[in-house]
Amino acid sequence: MSTEFPFGNRREWRRWRQLASVVLGLALAATLQAATSVSVLETYPDGDEVTLGRNQNFYLRLHYESDEAVGIWARPYFHGQPANAGSNGSYSYSGSGEALGWFFFSGNRGEVDEIRISVGNGSTSGTPVLLRYPVHVRPSEQAADSSDEPEWVARLKAADAARQRLAAQEYANRPTSPFSSVLVSLFMIAVLALGVGGFVLPVRALRRWRGGWRLAAAVPAALMGFVVLRILVGVSIDPTSHNLWPFEILMAGLLSTVGMGLMSLARRAAGAAVP
Repeated sequence: MSTEFPFGNRREWRRWRQLASVVLGLALAATLQAATSVSVLETYPDGDEVTLGRNQNFYLRLHYESDEAVGIWARPYFHGQPANAGSNGSYSYSGSGEALGWFFFSGNRGEVDEIRISVGNGSTSGTPVLLRYPVHVRPSEQAADSSDEPEWVARLKAADAARQRLAAQEYANRPTSPFSSVLVSLFMIAVLALGVGGFVLPVRALRRWRGGWRLAAAVPAALMGFVVLRILVGVSIDPTSHNLWPFEILMAGLLSTVGMGLMSLARRAAGAAVP
């Protein structure tokens, strides 16, 4: 039984689908461009030829106008390819205002000859490049001099920090679904079970086993003791040093429990083979 396609064979149908995807993407980009505009007001450091100091950022002061909420990204390129550099993420912008774009060289290596300003929802098809800003930027090992940094850099940094705090607050205040609560409860039960098992099983083996098996059981017991002692000492020095302590207990307890299980199986097999 053969399958018929409306545009001839399978290859032609695939070409028509690809063409339709391209046309749809261009239509979406054209719609976005009609509703959104972005321009570069100034940069820091300024000029067409820029040399950045060690670990220095290149900033762009952007002006935007948009009828809907969009993200704005400034991504550096060199010879048409993404440059060896990190660049800014984006917040949600709407209406009219200013945004901060920036990038930095990874390991103070690389080169940039163009910055592409993309606007949209962050997806590949929904974030077209609205502006290409030509500028030649190179890194150097010299110390950066920020004494002439303009006021708009600090002002837009502060605005981004406020947006970040607001986003974090909204994320923390969002209602928790029952499914998420169940997952958290199961995770904490697993941490407790593996933590207790990671201690109880080696201690029980140390009391009952003899010879080399007893020495082997001391290894997971020492591992659990080291992890817990490390957490207690670290927290006493810096209360924020072990914010992920449940994961540390989980990993150590898992290793200890699995190790004790394997040793118990090996010991039973060896004991069964010995008359």
